[in-house]
Amino acid sequence: MQDTFGRPITYLRVSVTDRCDFRCFYCMSEDMTFLPREDLLSIEELDTVCSTFVERGVRKLRLTGGEPLVRRGIMELIAKLARHKDSGKLDEITLTTNGSQLAKHAHELKRLGIERINVSIDTLDPEKFAEITRRGDINQVLDGLKAAQDAGLKIKINTVALKDLNEHELTDMVGWCGENGFDQTFIETMPLGDIGGDRTTQYLPLSEVRAKLEADWSMVPSTLNTGGPSKYMDVTETGQKVGFITPLSNHFCDDCNRMRLTCTGTLYMCLGQDSSVDIRTALRADESLGKLHEAIDQALTLKPKGHEFVIEPGQGEPALMRHMSVTGG
Repeated sequence: MQDTFGRPITYLRVSVTDRCDFRCFYCMSEDMTFLPREDLLSIEELDTVCSTFVERGVRKLRLTGGEPLVRRGIMELIAKLARHKDSGKLDEITLTTNGSQLAKHAHELKRLGIERINVSIDTLDPEKFAEITRRGDINQVLDGLKAAQDAGLKIKINTVALKDLNEHELTDMVGWCGENGFDQTFIETMPLGDIGGDRTTQYLPLSEVRAKLEADWSMVPSTLNTGGPSKYMDVTETGQKVGFITPLSNHFCDDCNRMRLTCTGTLYMCLGQDSSVDIRTALRADESLGKLHEAIDQALTLKPKGHEFVIEPGQGEPALMRHMSVTGG
């Protein structure tokens, strides 16, 4: 599959639920209204859509949410999708999680063929962690990380850089990741969804973060290229990698190879644009899947050249009203 700009589409991110057991303030409002469960694609439908994308050339699937491990039937879905990895049609299935459920599920994830996961941690300070997540317990997440390590999962830590909140501990987090054998990616806050506040108070350009880290660590450009938005550096002292995702300060769209499927069956071609295709209706309209293929063909023609995120003083309102948890983190 290729879009109209000649970019191959080999990566599908799939939100399996909009629900989450945390309420991170840069992602959600505190009093979220979640979708009725009947609006979600079933496990069988998620398998059918993902399998169709694999047949058309997608090589990587990432399961996201919300928090994917709170979705009922998630292990059944992973087991179904694993057949494509076993056949060689799919390179990998990965997962992005807040870590709260890892102690329960890590060994099963590994058994089903998941080799690596991303875990979102913005601070190691228990009080700050509770403030950011509005209800999370860092010790529960750390226990989950230990279980994931014991299971043999490779772990990358995702950290949103937040002005005046965690910016003074980011260099220490690089050291902590190094001690534990974790790679790490720093992410700028993204203007998605109404969070009940002004994001300009949160926004910290990663150029500032990188300058601070380079003063504290020996960092050299990495040869790693995952096809995604993260630009990686190798940290000489730890042997681990640090990535930077900059949706606001430095757009990264030229090599975009992905689409995003929501838990309700809406296919977004870009995180930062509203153009979409209704996959659920197409899927349910035709058992032969002809309508589904037509919908995917339409999506390829609609994929934009890039997003248009802006965050400036006086422009703290969301660029798009849908929350990240609906689109898939």
